[in-house]
Amino acid sequence: MFRRSIATAALLILSAPIAAQEKQVTTTEKKVDDGIQLPPLPADKTVRQSVSIGGRTIAYDATVGTIMVRDDKGKEIGQVVYTAYTVPNTGPARPVTFAFNGGPGASSVYLNMGAVGPKRVQFGAQGNAPSDSPVTTDNPNSWLDFTDLVFIDPIGTGFSRSLVDADKTKKAFYANDPDIKYLSKVVFDWLVKQGRLRSPKYLMGESYGGYRAPRIAYELQSQIGVGVTGLIMVSPYLDPASGDGATALSPLPWMIDLPSMAAAHLESQGRLTPAAMAEVEAYTRGAFATDLLRGRSDPQAVARIATRVTDLTGLDPALVRRMGGRVDSGTFLREIHRNDGTIGSIYDSNVTAFDPFPWSAERQSNDPILDALIAPTTSAMVDFVTRVVGWKTDARYHALSYDVNAAWDRGKPDDSPVQDLRKSIANDPNMGVLIVHGWDDLSCPYFASRLIVDQLPGFGTTDRVKLDVYPGGHMFYSRPDSGAAFKNDARALYAAHS
Repeated sequence: MFRRSIATAALLILSAPIAAQEKQVTTTEKKVDDGIQLPPLPADKTVRQSVSIGGRTIAYDATVGTIMVRDDKGKEIGQVVYTAYTVPNTGPARPVTFAFNGGPGASSVYLNMGAVGPKRVQFGAQGNAPSDSPVTTDNPNSWLDFTDLVFIDPIGTGFSRSLVDADKTKKAFYANDPDIKYLSKVVFDWLVKQGRLRSPKYLMGESYGGYRAPRIAYELQSQIGVGVTGLIMVSPYLDPASGDGATALSPLPWMIDLPSMAAAHLESQGRLTPAAMAEVEAYTRGAFATDLLRGRSDPQAVARIATRVTDLTGLDPALVRRMGGRVDSGTFLREIHRNDGTIGSIYDSNVTAFDPFPWSAERQSNDPILDALIAPTTSAMVDFVTRVVGWKTDARYHALSYDVNAAWDRGKPDDSPVQDLRKSIANDPNMGVLIVHGWDDLSCPYFASRLIVDQLPGFGTTDRVKLDVYPGGHMFYSRPDSGAAFKNDARALYAAHS
């Protein structure tokens, strides 16, 4: 979530009896360094629920709870709120999966109530609207039938909060490296308190969560002393340097975006197939990249690019010629739907909304998917936490925090996630990796991951890192068929490595 749309546009803790916890929490207010008094968060709360998955009824415990974050001196500086779904009396062999969304500034509600949690609310597809009912239903594509699930909300998202002032918050939480360190410790703390260190452990991250997952895996493995069995990266933001940080000499930004534009055009015509996309990829790796690098040294290069890009994207030929075949995602999203007065989402370019300013030279609207998903997901999650689980709080729930995103210190764009991915796989021959994308995503285009995976060493076998692409966009799991295919691929990963 977020990622390029703003840059350019998932635990039960019982260290004391619940009654004692409730007494302690309800009689102590949290004081932030700048003098602000925060109402206390509730004690951890668990309720028994059930879900029907594949014709089987599964009883599970749903827990909303808090894990404290402390600085090097032991002072409490933050409170991370999580949601855990665990099947009781299963023993240590049952896997546990920790899930993170991205942003930075996104809570874990999207993976929780959209992708793999036991309940879901519809969002992220064409026709969804903010006024849609936030009532949840059983999720047939939930992973609860083969793994426990822990959804973690980083500080500033969901109900998670900092207990220090703005400057200290940014330094401790809102930067790439501190984010990895405290979230890795949160995973460790949950495992220790729940007695799950013997369980197979998986990390799942979407978007910027895909940036987090391999880095948390390596931090756990090399610094904290916890091995990770597998990684699942959903529409991951793996290499900031390949796109946003690329130089003017690099063809990569144009190469990375083109296949997703072509996929959207093919889908709109009912012609999207793996075979068709293989042809697009071959052109992108070959003649397109070569002609981009030739530039003015070959007067026919621009003409060749413009002709082929027009055919692949369905854009106006004159527009493509004027842009030299180098079509950016913003232009594509505006122009491909201009004739019907709508604008496409960077998360799935075939999900559109009416353009409120169709005659403006520049886009003046927010993203169609972002605008449509915040209301139903926020309402569904708050209703679940406060009414169903009974974790009562008046605090505001941040499904997406633009403030966190704006405050984030991104540092210098580099390929730290890919470096840590390489090191963690090389260190552990039993670790498996699944990277998944939607064809139509222009926020985190699948082709970037394709190029990255193709540059990885074999690590013994080439199938240790598997890339799968499904119909849809950034949140392809909003489409039932794609969500089912994703679950099947994930189940195979767990069966092979747990």
